[in-house]
Amino acid sequence: MIGRSEEYEKMFKLEGQLWWYRNLHERVVEALEKRFGQRRDIAILDAGCGTGGMLDFLRRKGYKNLRGIDGSADAVAFCQERGFSVALLDMNQLPYFEVDIQYDAIVCNDVFCYFNDAQLTNILSAMAHLLRTDGILISNNNAFDLFWGEHDLAVKSTRRFTLATFERLLPMVGLRITWSTYWSFILSFLILPIRQWQQLQLKLGWRNADNPESDVYLPNFLVNQTLYRIARTEQKLFRRTPFGSSLFLIVELSDE
Repeated sequence: MIGRSEEYEKMFKLEGQLWWYRNLHERVVEALEKRFGQRRDIAILDAGCGTGGMLDFLRRKGYKNLRGIDGSADAVAFCQERGFSVALLDMNQLPYFEVDIQYDAIVCNDVFCYFNDAQLTNILSAMAHLLRTDGILISNNNAFDLFWGEHDLAVKSTRRFTLATFERLLPMVGLRITWSTYWSFILSFLILPIRQWQQLQLKLGWRNADNPESDVYLPNFLVNQTLYRIARTEQKLFRRTPFGSSLFLIVELSDE
């Protein structure tokens, strides 16, 4: 999303409120607590931290050893406004970043969609080297080409994923998936027709592909709360769901 300063500004303003971000941030913390219990001293790297919403949520949950990197100067500036010291780094340069430091957890949300397989393999390999032996990589990713729409154009995403892509790439760099799920399954029946309609409008020229708008906007309080509760209830009722616009992964070093 480098170069879309207006999108970073929207993200900065809405991450703490918008139902989707709230649910994602809670998923990350729950994954950390499942692995590390109530420890708050673990070293966490947010790789592709955007405007720092995830870092801010972790800080408010008591985590203290936080580090962030992002390839956008706009994103880094917003992180600094939140009081975080974040490094400006192209993710392709991750193999050369602080090679002597390792982390208990790496969080990488909605970043892999900007890289092709060769680049992504190098990035994942670097993350494997940055993880401690018992560390985990937590990653959320946009899923299924069916959900491609104006949002992807607005944030300059170049691809969407299925689980099979990571099942193919991760073993090549010494990583393995320990848990995964698509989400939000219930809301996908609302999201999918909207995205399909966007696709049709773009093809027919009814929407301006040169000036796309993302889905990052705050609906009224009742709608936002309802969407949050639906996604949250789904998470509590179903350990995994087979379909959704996002794919959430927990990854660790392979034993091999």
